[in-house]
Amino acid sequence: MIHSDTSVDDDPRSCPEPRRTREEAYRPVLLNLTDADGEEALSALLESGAVREVHDRIDDQLEELVRCLRPDESLDARALAAAATEMCAGVPRRRYGTWVWYPWSGRLVHLLPDEEFRLVRTDRNRDKITRVGQQALLGRRIGVLGLSVGNSAALTCAMEGVGGSFRLADFDRLGLSNLNRLRAGVHDLGVAKTVLCARQMYEIDPYLDIEIHREGVTEGTVDDFFGTGPDAGLDLLIEECDTLWVKVAAREHARARRIPVLMDANDRGLLDVERFDREPARPLFHGRVGDITAQDVRTLDAAESLDLLLRIVDSDRLSPAMTDAISRIGRTLSSWPQLASGIMLGAALVTDTARRVLLGAPVPSGRYYVDLEALIPVDHVTLLGNAS
Repeated sequence: MIHSDTSVDDDPRSCPEPRRTREEAYRPVLLNLTDADGEEALSALLESGAVREVHDRIDDQLEELVRCLRPDESLDARALAAAATEMCAGVPRRRYGTWVWYPWSGRLVHLLPDEEFRLVRTDRNRDKITRVGQQALLGRRIGVLGLSVGNSAALTCAMEGVGGSFRLADFDRLGLSNLNRLRAGVHDLGVAKTVLCARQMYEIDPYLDIEIHREGVTEGTVDDFFGTGPDAGLDLLIEECDTLWVKVAAREHARARRIPVLMDANDRGLLDVERFDREPARPLFHGRVGDITAQDVRTLDAAESLDLLLRIVDSDRLSPAMTDAISRIGRTLSSWPQLASGIMLGAALVTDTARRVLLGAPVPSGRYYVDLEALIPVDHVTLLGNAS
């Protein structure tokens, strides 16, 4: 059987050769060999010449599964192998679990079934996250708007098992200047950021449910992004986009739907938490922009837009480097300065906070700083001594 799910794009799991080109494909194909159709599909795939690499480490995964389920037992190699065989319950190892085909890389990978795969993959999270907590998190859907900074947040959530379903939105494609902060390779240049992020997340966990919005979020698509119906809505929004209208409109929709919003501003370790789920009347951006609406933003000129952005990020609390950069953007700087270290720190802050919010912890709304330059100050005397 070939698994499928819904998406705004064609579902390429319906056949071993996805309808979209390799450059556009972002979903893996999942093949279950206990079903005759799955065996036939795998044979056709192998005969097609499209498979570049086959990775079959199911024996190792089964032995890891045994260790995760029986941590109190000391098993020698023979006993461990026997226990792994028992796990298969009579199913030949070649047919056990799932064969995952990644069309963009040409890799075919043999993995444990979804529940066992996730049990092993996240076993080392315990008990910072309990198994009950892990299961609860897998039932949550997270939206990520903006996939430069948001790419790292989405990947960290996927690695930690924070969320089982995701909606990703960005209109842009990967450019060379993005590689100073976005985990990708030069072979990814020109790939849509939504596609790139979904691929990376599926390579961590092929059982995720990921929906992408390649055109970003607009007035005509914002409702689709947030979803309609009791089972389609978001449980949390991570907002990391540069477009002011989207920043405001996303919060208006989140507040109306009582969805919490997290934002990493990538300067001085700033993390914004807006608990619209608990405070449906809370002003946007903690009241820093007054009662401005998304419709109002459309009428702002460049100077007014910059003023609004500076109010959102607290211009008087920016780092010296960012403060200096503001006056030089468009003259000696092409855009806002960002560092990979800051992006990774932000991803950690967002993921940790998202986990606690989704598990029901009473995380309050607010603006928080994890400023490493303040926490780990430079010893200027030592620095000058070393320089000499």
